[in-house]
Amino acid sequence: MHPNQQHLASSIRTIPDFPKKGIMFRDITTLLKDRIALADATKALYEYYREKRIDKIACIESRGFILGAALALKLDCGFVPIRKKGKLPADKIQQEYALEYGTDAIEIHKDAISSGERILIHDDLLATGGTAGAACKLIETLGGTIVGLSFIIELSFLKGRSGLGKYDVFSLIEYDVE
Repeated sequence: MHPNQQHLASSIRTIPDFPKKGIMFRDITTLLKDRIALADATKALYEYYREKRIDKIACIESRGFILGAALALKLDCGFVPIRKKGKLPADKIQQEYALEYGTDAIEIHKDAISSGERILIHDDLLATGGTAGAACKLIETLGGTIVGLSFIIELSFLKGRSGLGKYDVFSLIEYDVE
């Protein structure tokens, strides 16, 4: 957890009962519109990863793209989009993951990662870990080495980190209750 968690957490808006009753949605758009909070979040991620020799940041659609692209620029590395099924135009591979009821899939271009490249996976939120775990499988299938997984928000009460145990997981803000 980042030591400046309280400052960043105060820039997150909580919306009750979205997208369905009983869910407390953590909205990062309020962090993004605040230039100081946005800069602080980007700087905190940069500080954590700057010495880790990252070749590319693989970011999960869509909110992961925002800070992921800014971080790629700061770390002087490439940016790779991981998209929902059917959104990428060239040859790709796909990985399914479990949802509460059913499955979904994400994809990456086959030529996005070269064998041996050091990859940071970034998304805005870690909940159950299903999407992040699928992203790890995609990167490893292409021969990439996962340096870590970074998130703006972690919903630790959902225990998503437990399924990602072999990786270095870093989050800026943690919520331990709904």
